[in-house]
Amino acid sequence: MATLDEMIGRVMPLDAEAIEEAKRRLDSLTKPPGSLGKLEKLVWQTAGVTGEVTPDLTKKAVIVMAGDHGVTEEGISAFPSEVTQQMVMNFLAGGAAVNVLARQAGAEVLCVDIGVDAELSHPDLIQRKIRRGAGNIARGPAMSRAEAEAAIRAGYELVAERAAAGCRVFATGEMGIGNTTPSAAVFMALTGVSAQEAVGRGTGIDDAGLARKRRVVEQALAVNAPSAEDPLGVLAAVGGLELAGLAGVILGAAAHRSLVVIDGFISSAAALAAVRLCPAAHDYIIASHVSEERGHARLLAELGLSPMLDLHMRLGEGTGAVLAFHLLDAAERIIREMATFESAGISGAREE
Repeated sequence: MATLDEMIGRVMPLDAEAIEEAKRRLDSLTKPPGSLGKLEKLVWQTAGVTGEVTPDLTKKAVIVMAGDHGVTEEGISAFPSEVTQQMVMNFLAGGAAVNVLARQAGAEVLCVDIGVDAELSHPDLIQRKIRRGAGNIARGPAMSRAEAEAAIRAGYELVAERAAAGCRVFATGEMGIGNTTPSAAVFMALTGVSAQEAVGRGTGIDDAGLARKRRVVEQALAVNAPSAEDPLGVLAAVGGLELAGLAGVILGAAAHRSLVVIDGFISSAAALAAVRLCPAAHDYIIASHVSEERGHARLLAELGLSPMLDLHMRLGEGTGAVLAFHLLDAAERIIREMATFESAGISGAREE
């Protein structure tokens, strides 16, 4: 069983030689250099991640981590907490938005019970429960440090299993009523941004609910006093089991030289924690989209990531990440199928 330090230690820098080879190949194609914008960055980032200019990215998976949150007791969500377990069963039945979009993208959906406050049974449910729901962060810690590390390890090991079976692309998805609250708390704890900047409406609360939610997040930070210098401690104090699990997915993808496409605000908070734990993991991450949730654009800026899409989405589940799979496929088709100036008999750009 790998320790957190061992998981982090397995993340290596991108393959610089493969990146340069991909850039040379891109510049030889029948187009002005750089004219395909972010698609070109996807090409060379993929080469750097995998060490191959034209890797096989056929196998893709979206990992949906599900967990509950005691902080829903504070009235911070428009939906009751039992919706978490109900939506888990919807994922397993193939009826959620992420299932529909994953089928279109040719990706499998892996639904993981990492902290649902119920005993669920289904042949396709991946059981990795650490505990039945995170604690109420307004009154105490979400979990212990040992539980936070166990949740990270669960995400890491799941990626390791799928990577061994040939999966090279992972997307982060989640389900947990109330989870924008701990996500905002993690964001604030790691960066010092204000509740006004970080806390949004989540599932659609009204103005009074938003004001209450901001007070709850501020109370959580005051009660738990997490340190920005201790990312694991931040996850334990004010995070959630699915957040820690997704941080493990990101570390696992990086350790196994695979791409990880993050979804919205919650996934990005998990990514920030992962990058603070392991800065080298940053280069393995693709930001799929910027969501409507307050603070997401600021969070992506903190991560130094530029989103591929802006579709005014705020659903979560991994929906935006799965949509970005199509752009990744487009980038890979460019490098594989587009003619070079030489092969097409077309004159290249003149040198000054």
